[in-house]
Amino acid sequence: MNRSKYFNYIENKLALLSCRINQRGKLNLLDLNTYSENFYAELLNKVFDLKLANMNAMKQNVEGIDLLDNTNKIIAQVSSTSTKQKIENSLSKNIFFEYTGYRFKFISIAKDASGLKKQTFNNPHNVLFEPSEDIIDVNLVLTNILTKSIDEQKMLFDFIKKELGDEVDFVKMDSNIAIIINILSHEILTNITEQPETNSFEIEKKIQFNDLKSVRMIIDDYKVYYQKLDEKYKEFDKQGSNKSFTVLQTIRKQYSILKNEIEDKDELFLKIMDNIIDIVKSSKNYVEISYEELETYVGIIVVDAFFRCKIFENPEGYHYVIT
Repeated sequence: MNRSKYFNYIENKLALLSCRINQRGKLNLLDLNTYSENFYAELLNKVFDLKLANMNAMKQNVEGIDLLDNTNKIIAQVSSTSTKQKIENSLSKNIFFEYTGYRFKFISIAKDASGLKKQTFNNPHNVLFEPSEDIIDVNLVLTNILTKSIDEQKMLFDFIKKELGDEVDFVKMDSNIAIIINILSHEILTNITEQPETNSFEIEKKIQFNDLKSVRMIIDDYKVYYQKLDEKYKEFDKQGSNKSFTVLQTIRKQYSILKNEIEDKDELFLKIMDNIIDIVKSSKNYVEISYEELETYVGIIVVDAFFRCKIFENPEGYHYVIT
């Protein structure tokens, strides 16, 4: 479907840009940050129907402010750093005396800022700022793009393709998820019959809390592989720091994107599996196996992510499942 083609391309390009900004920032190479101010100004204008413009085009080096929309009375900061301290530092700037009645938007271009949306911030100038609505990250942008009409998605696809380059050849990209699938494909799983050392009560509580009915059987079938996968993650991480973390975050991102689109929780769980299968199949380093095997191994890592609090909501007092 064209809708899937457009969104997958947009999601890949924005994720790649975020990754590059983050990596180059560690090397103190900040040129992409500067370029991204103009790019995100235009992107947010198209996604949220705003009229943001770069403040440097009007006044050089405005402290704490990067973008301005006089029509909608919005001032914004574009940042690769996503911390409470960063936001509070921006809210403390005296520049806000010049923009009384303007709403402040914080735009995180390299980090997931979902955790910041629930926090409270020191706001000495009483600037209009509601964290849950005014903190924007890539996941929020993608969630809004996902619900656009196909014509709007095509427009955004054309804009991002023109700005960020030609269409990605997904077949030529490696992924850590594909490596894990390749590792599992060489394991003998049929002789695993013992129940893992997990807190079954906690798992059941989370299943009921999220109203998971149809996929309960999948969770029950694959939970016996929890410890085996944990062993493989530990071996995997010896190849480089955070490798298993990136696998789990990829699954979490799919959940973050899809949860506002799909209300039925069972359908949501299965769609996450489908999307991970697509990612694996389009990876350069994927060693082809039968679809039934691939579906099984993806089910194992998605159920594991469910246990590890990466996907679906946790009931109050939920504890990580190892006993």
